[in-house]
Amino acid sequence: MAIPLAGLVAIGLAAGMMSGTASATQAPKDVVSRNATTPATQAVQFWTPDRIRLATDMKDSLDISSKGVKGGTQSPDGPPGSVPPIGEEKTKTAKSKHVNLPNTVGRVFFTLPGANPNDPKSWRFCSASSVQGKFRNLVATSAHCVYDTKKDVFYDNWIFIPSYWDGNNAWEGKAPYGIYAARTFNAHDDFVVKEDYDFDYAFVNVYNGIKVKWEKVNNKWQWTVKNVGRLGDNVGGQGFAWNRSTKVNVFSFGYPAGEHPDGDKPFTGRTMKWCYGKTKPMPSAPKYNLQEHIGFKCSFTAGASGGPFIYNYKSASRTGYLVGVNSVAWDTDGNDRYDHISSPYFNADTYKVYKAAANRWTGNFPL
Repeated sequence: MAIPLAGLVAIGLAAGMMSGTASATQAPKDVVSRNATTPATQAVQFWTPDRIRLATDMKDSLDISSKGVKGGTQSPDGPPGSVPPIGEEKTKTAKSKHVNLPNTVGRVFFTLPGANPNDPKSWRFCSASSVQGKFRNLVATSAHCVYDTKKDVFYDNWIFIPSYWDGNNAWEGKAPYGIYAARTFNAHDDFVVKEDYDFDYAFVNVYNGIKVKWEKVNNKWQWTVKNVGRLGDNVGGQGFAWNRSTKVNVFSFGYPAGEHPDGDKPFTGRTMKWCYGKTKPMPSAPKYNLQEHIGFKCSFTAGASGGPFIYNYKSASRTGYLVGVNSVAWDTDGNDRYDHISSPYFNADTYKVYKAAANRWTGNFPL
């Protein structure tokens, strides 16, 4: 079976990639770009420490048997290309034998549209990563972590917290590099309109970050904030690559928290986890228009959605090249435990969405 993890390369800088004006509001017709409906101040104020702790991984009912089904026919639709990580535009970093967790990866929090925002059942989280962009304000995640296909709207109260860590009760430790509120969502029309999981990726432009100090006064949360600057300046950003081989060694990072089909729950979502392996074409799932995924052995569960597939990852710099995002969890042997994760194959369509997003300016958090 397979289930969306809902709730759950380098050839140098591509020619013309970072060109464009600060507004860059025009996007190709198959790229859906929408400004967040929730004001940034409201979104950050919504996520008090209590609500952050109570947010749950997204859950979904997609259930597909993949036993006996041949792999897909994923292949490049043009020449390979890439954009280098932040800080490595003109340098090369030696590989490290240790796996240092990337500062770019974190958790995103949002509420379900149309639901009572004060009902904890509407509080959700996914995973995501900062990625290179002209204005260093770009977050990569899964499309199902930004868009509700049942209600045909983008999620509310969307924020990103890089390097999220819930190892203690100190709020300051949960957001060491600040909080970044969504300004513009960018996704492919084939996911938004057709619910096609071959396009289950999204790029979110976020405002410059703020650090928040929470204090309870008369049993109500009050906050003080300060600007901390651009996301990419604070945590860096992964490179971006498309039309690579379907068989590459990658790391995947995320915050898994959900159960396996058999009810076992090995993860808590409180800290970042990682998997490593070699990707391969995954079976098709016509019922969900899924035909071009790549995946590898990994037992991630819900909550890891949107976390990055990173190729050529270097622990010294904690960066590499984004070639996918956690999208679907697979039980390939039918033992009721997820054993593979997969991502849409990043091709020229992906690059089209990325390019539109990578040239969008946001600016300071509107205090």
